[in-house]
Amino acid sequence: MYCIGIDLGGTTIKAGIVDETYQIVKADAVPTQASKGAEAMVKDMVDLVLGLLSDAEISMSEIAAIGLGVPGTANKETGMVEYANNLGFENEPLVPLLQKYFDKPIYFDNDANAAAWGEYLAGCGRGHKSMVMVTLGTGVGGGVILDGQLYEGCNYAAGEFGHFVIQCEGLPCNCGRRGCFEMYASASGLIRMTKEAMQQEGGRSSILWELCGKNPENVNGKLLFEAVANEDETAKKVLEKYIYYLSVGITDIINMFQPEVLCIGGGISKAGDVILTPLKKLVDEQIYTRTSKVKTEIVIASLDNDAGIIGAAMLQE
Repeated sequence: MYCIGIDLGGTTIKAGIVDETYQIVKADAVPTQASKGAEAMVKDMVDLVLGLLSDAEISMSEIAAIGLGVPGTANKETGMVEYANNLGFENEPLVPLLQKYFDKPIYFDNDANAAAWGEYLAGCGRGHKSMVMVTLGTGVGGGVILDGQLYEGCNYAAGEFGHFVIQCEGLPCNCGRRGCFEMYASASGLIRMTKEAMQQEGGRSSILWELCGKNPENVNGKLLFEAVANEDETAKKVLEKYIYYLSVGITDIINMFQPEVLCIGGGISKAGDVILTPLKKLVDEQIYTRTSKVKTEIVIASLDNDAGIIGAAMLQE
């Protein structure tokens, strides 16, 4: 038997067919079109899943369950996305809408929880009792596994690491607060800081201008890391600032949970040791348990973009 995992992101809907050994048999993706509304988005999910089944020559009778990871508060009792600020959703009945198309058990959770569960079952958390995952993408998400179980809180909203404050009276966040971790540690935050640095006096001579075709709107995370690899001073200063902000939030998370493993995922994690090495050093200097013999191991996620699909597919476990 197989399970289907759907990973609903701010920019992309990914889905995959997953077998009993946590291997993805077939996967594909389509753009997220939140502006068209929940019903149209669910129809896109349905078409994506049916296309996968057809391509893989797998019948619906071979599917045991469907899992859905969403970027917001997922109420498992009602199947409602209670709040998803990056999609502009409030109280959208995604599971009831999806259930109209599929006569299968449908499991539902926050997308970062699903990714964390995937990493725990089949990735860098395998064999451990506790793991925290922090995802660095358009926003910042997270998932917490304690004693082999996802910790979700009394209202299924635990692990929203993007929305604790690391800078009082800092930048306004679309959640309604100011100075949220997400504003400084997300890919969006990194891009904003890069554009700001380019406009400053020293940044005018940066290779970043050449790489973006002299149009700051073309700036993305990959471009910054390319400039860093070319020893560009402006880019290096931006990255140093970004990693400092990231270390503040990661330190707070470790101080709260003291997990065996803290796993960093999302697009920015692909930079690997460029981020991980200085991050570990800063965290080691800041954590409350800096003199402890046993410390949290900070690692890069091992399943890349597959974690959300695998975790969503296996939410029934």
